[in-house]
Amino acid sequence: MFSKPLKWMRSHRWLTACLVVALGFIALNVVAFNQAWSMTHFSVGGERTPNPESLSLLGKVRVAIVGVNLPKPVNGKDPAAYGVAFETHRLGGADGQELEAWHIPCTRAKGIVLLAHGYGGCKASLLPEAKKFHELGYAAFLLDFHGSGGSRGSRTSIGMHEADDVAEAVDYLRLKFPRRDLILYGQSMGSAAILRAIAVNGVRPAAIIIECPFDRLLSTAANRFAAMRLPAFPAAHLLIFWGGVQLGFNGFRHNPVEYARDVRCPVLLMHGANDARVTERQAESIFQNFPGPKEFVLFPNAGHESYLGADPALWRESVSKFLARHPSENQRER
Repeated sequence: MFSKPLKWMRSHRWLTACLVVALGFIALNVVAFNQAWSMTHFSVGGERTPNPESLSLLGKVRVAIVGVNLPKPVNGKDPAAYGVAFETHRLGGADGQELEAWHIPCTRAKGIVLLAHGYGGCKASLLPEAKKFHELGYAAFLLDFHGSGGSRGSRTSIGMHEADDVAEAVDYLRLKFPRRDLILYGQSMGSAAILRAIAVNGVRPAAIIIECPFDRLLSTAANRFAAMRLPAFPAAHLLIFWGGVQLGFNGFRHNPVEYARDVRCPVLLMHGANDARVTERQAESIFQNFPGPKEFVLFPNAGHESYLGADPALWRESVSKFLARHPSENQRER
């Protein structure tokens, strides 16, 4: 049955090798396309795929082939669960209803903090941080990016289009609270979105506080493959290419390390020493590109996670001292 094909292959070794390489490349692109789709399009249900580090070898192979399952994030709690009053706002888009946010007011607020969540998260994940900012005397505005929580859509672009959401929210807050100084706070993807909003959308906050931003979209994809002990090249490059094709942007140009050069306001960058998604060297490369006042705080026992959850005392000390060193206009007028 196989004698004729095998004979042909032996007599056409060079052509056979080319065909094998071509078929392998096509298969790799199909896998990368499916991976990119699954990582940027929320599913309607099922269990979320665990972090790569916790997967078995078989699980890693399966995820590498078929992609992850990422259900649309749902806000399981609201600020009332933390004992604070809040208002729900809708903003953005042609009808002003695309994005959902929670506003937590504060009496005699020193300013207002816009909180931007990470990849695969939603605004409810930032409630502990919002409560802490409230205790420090700041109003909070927690935003659901497109596709997450109460906002419309079912896609995520790892901070690229989310920068437009940050800009929408900033414009909204400028109209609603024109006399309030605005501070931007983000985690991971939210940090990347903030940096892009400043560099590309022209957002000008009083200060920013960011946790674990990735330096380049390509490098954070490569780190994900490294976490699964799989070769990053050329898989990470194909993943970024097809993700950009699917979402309409060049993922190789989505680089917070470059956005950082346009950030003139005071910056507090916090990073976890055990972060497998963003290395300390990558975080420092972003920090070095900030031209204005800046502070870097390393959380020695934290990974890619909420630093308030990992080390509450260090988080509160770092944030409160940073805000005290860079008082808002409202504080200076008092």
